[in-house]
Amino acid sequence: MNHSIGIDAGGTLIKIAYVERGRMHFRKQSVSEMDDAFEWLKIISSNKTIVLTGGRAGKIKKDFFPEAEIVDEFTAACEGANYLMMKEGLNIGEKSLLINIGTGTSWFKIEGEHYERVFGSGVGGGTFMGFGKLLADCSDFPSLVSLSASGERGSVDLLVKDIYHPEEPPIPGDLTASNFAKSEAVISSSSADKMASILNMVAETITLLTVQTAANHETKKVIFIGSTLAGNKPLQESLDFYCKMSGLDPFFLQNGEFSGAIGAMLNK
Repeated sequence: MNHSIGIDAGGTLIKIAYVERGRMHFRKQSVSEMDDAFEWLKIISSNKTIVLTGGRAGKIKKDFFPEAEIVDEFTAACEGANYLMMKEGLNIGEKSLLINIGTGTSWFKIEGEHYERVFGSGVGGGTFMGFGKLLADCSDFPSLVSLSASGERGSVDLLVKDIYHPEEPPIPGDLTASNFAKSEAVISSSSADKMASILNMVAETITLLTVQTAANHETKKVIFIGSTLAGNKPLQESLDFYCKMSGLDPFFLQNGEFSGAIGAMLNK
């Protein structure tokens, strides 16, 4: 493990995992800054093997590291997640669903060292960022997360309690009846309110797909990884709430965004 560097080159971010002085280190940079990242890598990668994964792996091999090896991104993500699960004391022999929320979202069935991609969706971090540009004219991920945390989605979403008012609803009133359905209010609502609604819509959609996929594969244990969750407490809290409300047992892996890079590194 000490003699390899794992690079997960995704649609938005470059994630890097490497071991130095017996400790695993992580680094990430946006795709737009990858030239700087790889100049730094060339300095530290002397006598080390570069192992690539992700959608941009082929381009990086061609342009920067012609001797590098390439590992399938789904294999890398699952093996890296298994490694992190063991580090956190989770039972990797128990059947579980691994959900990787990157630019899009992928679902994997994991049982021990056996894993299989079982579902995918275009709803993910790219959705959040795209709507951020459209609705808040912002392309900075931390700023959009901060906006979503300060907003009030009830300003633009039609909630269950809005429909039943003044009666008591038969289900929790803060649940969404329809996303962005307060069409008149949407125009005058703040960017924060709109981003709160978008983040919640992403969380609801991913949860609904997770509930269905977990039922199909007869498990309630769901493990979340992916760059969209990094520093995104509002999304983690929403997923945790909706999953538990749906009878699932959610867990968020620390450093889960680097699962692909770790899995690539471990493949050498």
